[in-house]
Amino acid sequence: MPIRIYKPTSAGRRNASVNAHAEVTKTTPEKSLLAPKPKKGGRNNQGKITSRGIGGGVKQMYRLIDFRRRDRVGIEATVVGIEYDPNRSAHIALLQYTDGVKRYIIAPAGLKAGRKVLASDDKAIEPDVGNAMALRFIPAGLDVHCVEMSLGKGAAMCRGAGTYAKLSNKEGDYATLILPSGETRKVHLDCMATIGQVDNPDHALRQLGKAGLTRLKGRRPITRGMAKSHHAHPLGGGSGRSKGNRPPVGPTGVEAKGGRTRNKNKASSKLIIRRRMSTRYGQVK
Repeated sequence: MPIRIYKPTSAGRRNASVNAHAEVTKTTPEKSLLAPKPKKGGRNNQGKITSRGIGGGVKQMYRLIDFRRRDRVGIEATVVGIEYDPNRSAHIALLQYTDGVKRYIIAPAGLKAGRKVLASDDKAIEPDVGNAMALRFIPAGLDVHCVEMSLGKGAAMCRGAGTYAKLSNKEGDYATLILPSGETRKVHLDCMATIGQVDNPDHALRQLGKAGLTRLKGRRPITRGMAKSHHAHPLGGGSGRSKGNRPPVGPTGVEAKGGRTRNKNKASSKLIIRRRMSTRYGQVK
């Protein structure tokens, strides 16, 4: 079982669970595909904090992931192994192409070491797990991940652990995708996607169990809005606890449960057929 529960030997262990990462077959990363990952503590180039609650955490090296796969089309690759990546929830797979080049990709569920994978953007290939091709060549009804939103820009959607999009149908120059959030949107048929579901679907079932593990992930404690002064937060100030009969909001006043944060002037909004469900009102946004 991928999620392992230990005996409650301490208060922190009592409510915690561990992901066994049973799919991982390779424990040492490829040195040529590593890059330094400096810590910024949520600060910009002026030293000012622009992202709250960031700091500490364990030292990590970044794994260079090939999200495009367009410069490797038509070249067959062999899966060397499945690895754990500390920078993301999904597992990654190390590929070695026939010309000796090595690349990391997001590992789809069911991909094993020794399997052959292929990428193509101009002709149809076998729709096997791990193969990447343009949406126009993928049969309708299949699950896909690492989907491009803009032609040639690289995978932008469905990259997290256990996620996938359902290819509903194709009409004109666009394919219709049903995303994990419930949103239905159109994507150009020339955009590439990878067959299958992202590996490590049990990631969401893990319970950290104690605050110390949250600190190891680089997240610092965040003060409640009502505990701050009136000039530091919309819910702050006053005598005692008082929210002023307003819903929970962030420091900028955006509602914390269902507040809209999407830019209304985005050009890609016209490609959205059905918006995702609102977390607050239970209806389409």
